[in-house]
Amino acid sequence: MSENTKPQNLIVSSRHLASEGGWQASEFEYGLIIAYNGFARWVSRCMAATGAPNLAVLEVLVLHHINHRARQKRLTDICFLLNIEDAHTVNYALKKLQKAELVKGEKIGKEIFYSVTDKGEQLCERYREIREQCLIESLKHFENSPQTLSETAAVLRMMSGIYDQAARAASSI
Repeated sequence: MSENTKPQNLIVSSRHLASEGGWQASEFEYGLIIAYNGFARWVSRCMAATGAPNLAVLEVLVLHHINHRARQKRLTDICFLLNIEDAHTVNYALKKLQKAELVKGEKIGKEIFYSVTDKGEQLCERYREIREQCLIESLKHFENSPQTLSETAAVLRMMSGIYDQAARAASSI
């Protein structure tokens, strides 16, 4: 089957987007949609199992990123590394994390640098323990797969760049 030959039984979220040249992208997008929603559900339920059921997915991701390498992070650093354009959503997440005493901010010059509190670090550690128990074992089947999780992650990062470029192009239309 050539790249432009469209199979009859596609698994896509929007058939009208599965054009002759775009059906593979539509398949990928559907996979991305359901993978993201599964990931979001996992993050939420794992954090609830730690005893913090009221944190939204973005708040959990921000908390983990701030905890990453035990380095202080600025709002712009967090947005950049998580590829989030709307800084106000991250800022709101930071306020909620501070209110929950999981993150603290320190003003240095004109900027605020965020770090996790002891409570936040303990929560991240408990999340890691639950992640090991419930998720990591299930991922071991990838070890014998022709495509490793690391290769899949590289493809996803590459696709992020392609979608970012397409977003810039769409903004100029």
